[in-house]
Amino acid sequence: MSNACRSCRRFILPVVLALAGAAALAVDVPVAGVFQSKPLRDYRTCFNTFETFGHGLGVILILLALHQLDRRRRWAIPRVFGCALASGGAADLLKLLVIRFRPRNLPSPDSVWATFHHWLPMFSGDSGQQSFPSAHTATAVGLAAALIWLYPQGRFLFALLAVLVGCQRIVSGAHYPSDVLVGAAVGCAISTLFLHVGLLPGCFDRWEQRWRLT
Repeated sequence: MSNACRSCRRFILPVVLALAGAAALAVDVPVAGVFQSKPLRDYRTCFNTFETFGHGLGVILILLALHQLDRRRRWAIPRVFGCALASGGAADLLKLLVIRFRPRNLPSPDSVWATFHHWLPMFSGDSGQQSFPSAHTATAVGLAAALIWLYPQGRFLFALLAVLVGCQRIVSGAHYPSDVLVGAAVGCAISTLFLHVGLLPGCFDRWEQRWRLT
């Protein structure tokens, strides 16, 4: 199999997640309605525990733990940090393309299209209008991918934590399912560019080789 084919295969998962996000538009409103109901609000506290894995503070704490507990792999810290940061940043950039109200800011929309306001706003200072896509989920997926690359034996744990971050964003009323799936697609795509495909992996490989020798 050629290198081009292998590179293309790396992007199958992001494409599948993006398509799933488009399909999830059909269930966004009813799912959000379920989690906005009072009987289910008690579950939010439990799920909120997992938000940290998709938050900048959580990323920094994990990197500090890596720095202190696994000194032989300190060379990987810049790539892991860059992967998580770039994933969340890319999702934040996409927020500049469309205004979408968060479920908790628009509790009873007439249809899924009522959750969207207008295109190309470029900037909106109101976080209640920045639902699409989920930057927390993108950050969590980018971080999980980098940690799986570094610690493959923990792949199931890291993947589960990323999934739980996505669930937390839905349960908390911060995002619709489509926001989370597209955020996951962004995280997968960006992490692929940091870990497997393009110029960045080769650059990091050379830098990390030098850092290991110092």
